[in-house]
Amino acid sequence: MAFLELSEEQVMVQDMARDFAKNELAPHGERWDHEGWIDDAVIAQMGELGLLGMVVPEEWGGANVDYISYALAVEEISAGDGAVGAIMSIHNSVGCGPILKYGSEAQKEAWLHELASGRAIGCFCLTEPQAGSEANNLKTRAVLKDGSWTLNGSKQFVSNGKRAKLAIVFAVTDPELGKKGISAFLVPTDTPGFIVNRVEKKLGIRGSDTCAITLDNCVIPEENILGPRGKGLAIALSNLEGGRIGIAAQALGIARAAFESALKYSKERIQFGVPLIDHPPIAHFLADMHTQINAARLLILQAASMKERGLPCLSEASQAKLFASEMSEVVCSKAIQIYGGYGYLEDYPVERYYRDARITQIYEGTSEIQRLLIARTLKDADF
Repeated sequence: MAFLELSEEQVMVQDMARDFAKNELAPHGERWDHEGWIDDAVIAQMGELGLLGMVVPEEWGGANVDYISYALAVEEISAGDGAVGAIMSIHNSVGCGPILKYGSEAQKEAWLHELASGRAIGCFCLTEPQAGSEANNLKTRAVLKDGSWTLNGSKQFVSNGKRAKLAIVFAVTDPELGKKGISAFLVPTDTPGFIVNRVEKKLGIRGSDTCAITLDNCVIPEENILGPRGKGLAIALSNLEGGRIGIAAQALGIARAAFESALKYSKERIQFGVPLIDHPPIAHFLADMHTQINAARLLILQAASMKERGLPCLSEASQAKLFASEMSEVVCSKAIQIYGGYGYLEDYPVERYYRDARITQIYEGTSEIQRLLIARTLKDADF
């Protein structure tokens, strides 16, 4: 298939991301996992390399690469460290994406250069304590008075919530209109009333901060509304394809790191007089892991290729995320099994890869939601 033939530019992006991940990320992953924070200097480096505005046009300070290059880069960064891959994917897809698509010229000028350069990181405040996959069940309210919006409410599971300088916040502006009464807003995080209540303690991707946010009489200018009033839900759902391609690539990168670690260990560890890889059960594990990783990559590149060509690919993106995220947990589990008891210890990285992989089946749409979406497209399919 044509989309598998990488261009010279795509290979250059892949190599750049791989070198950066190997030299600047992988050696520090264990420390970031324990500290719960990734060095600010690393994020700045990513901005300088163009990794934080990958699909943003050059006129707004972005790298302006295609979606295949983007998917390849997220995979490489995530293989270096899954938490950094999370920051990168979320920032590119739901940080830059909505402003690029729906922002006014003034909003783009004010924020896209900052976001694409990494001088500002974005976060996406949609989920609430009572509203996860049911995104139209929001309680946060925005009231317009005297040329300003006042926001009140609570947001949950906000990735990059502590690090971000800009939040895209979704709130109900017209309760009587139901899901057509939700709007989106650009909220600088230093606005009084934007409160980071806590940084959550998580199973994995601990270096990427996930926060609970309160909006307490948070006042922003009227012009900070993003897109038309009442189009918030459409804006929230508009980047599902790109977001799911990114998380699928993150899951793939984590799985690949686990596989490569287990493969190396299997060649070095001697049991019953021969390396582990020469024992058929272990060899079969590795064969399955390698096959599943390659299959996931094909699904991801197919979805990325379709998105780049402007083709509808919601089902393909959902298939990529569903398969890659579930594959990642299986591959990481097998990597632990290959290590045996050592795989359960923090002395080796595979236990961290396993913890990091688990979230990819939940955020950007759970596996259950992906299956619903894929099944829905089959009703009208004509094979």
